Amino acid sequence: MIPSDYEYLRKFLKERSGLDLSDDKQYLIESRLLPLARKSGLPGIGELVQAIRGGAAPLAGQAVEAMTTNETFFFRDKAPFDHFRELIMPELLRARTSRKSIRIWCAASSTGQEPYSLAMCIKEMGLAMAGFRVEIVATDLSEGVLEKSKAGLYSQFEVQRGLPIQLLVKYFKQSGELWQISPDIRAMVHHRRFNLLHDFTQLGTFDVIFCRNVLIYFDQPTKDNIFRRLAGTIERDGFLVLGAAETVVGLTGAFEPQPERRGVYRPSATQSARLAGKPAAAPQLAALAGI
Repeated sequence: MIPSDYEYLRKFLKERSGLDLSDDKQYLIESRLLPLARKSGLPGIGELVQAIRGGAAPLAGQAVEAMTTNETFFFRDKAPFDHFRELIMPELLRARTSRKSIRIWCAASSTGQEPYSLAMCIKEMGLAMAGFRVEIVATDLSEGVLEKSKAGLYSQFEVQRGLPIQLLVKYFKQSGELWQISPDIRAMVHHRRFNLLHDFTQLGTFDVIFCRNVLIYFDQPTKDNIFRRLAGTIERDGFLVLGAAETVVGLTGAFEPQPERRGVYRPSATQSARLAGKPAAAPQLAALAGI
């Protein structure tokens, strides 16, 4: 790959997805885009770049998807889901006794293991959720991973990664060599293709936002911009959950960390005061799933 093609792809990917590649990531582009080029009948990266420059929109979208990291598994990193069960949901159940509804956003949800893990956590709460309605909005840049998530079909390897055996037996049915998650769990998750570089207001407001292991791929100005918009999308008493390698500290004053709950943040006092006068209306993206 010649330097000018690499520089074009760096700029193209940053504009389209926020992905910020350093000077030494040529190998990453070659490993992920060369198979796409050959699948499209092109001999190499140079011809792929020419096609994208020439306005081949489908190919451009496929290139962005190919460069997106979709690594995920059920109950990934465990601690965020412990915090969800032990801190986040109990507090929200107390705070939402009048409206009886909770909205959760899983940003960069990939093939669905994260939103479905949250849905199973909620189902496992049983009678505590009586009368409450929950909507989990799962968004991702890639249409391909969203389609897999909607189907809820996973291989033996995928269900063995982080999923407790009792939940596999309870919420999955074997279909040939695959496992399909139950319809009632799938009904709790609404899927939508969405780019984190775009306007958040169309999504409405949320009580909980899981935005894990995606900001690490963005540069500082992009992170700052996303945090600012997340602050305008979360309820003033809501929760933001980030990945283990991500933090708001030193980046924004809109959120503050929760003591002894690594990766969990809430709107700061200043941000909460600002949000206090904001209407809490949220557009319904799908029918809320009754628990």
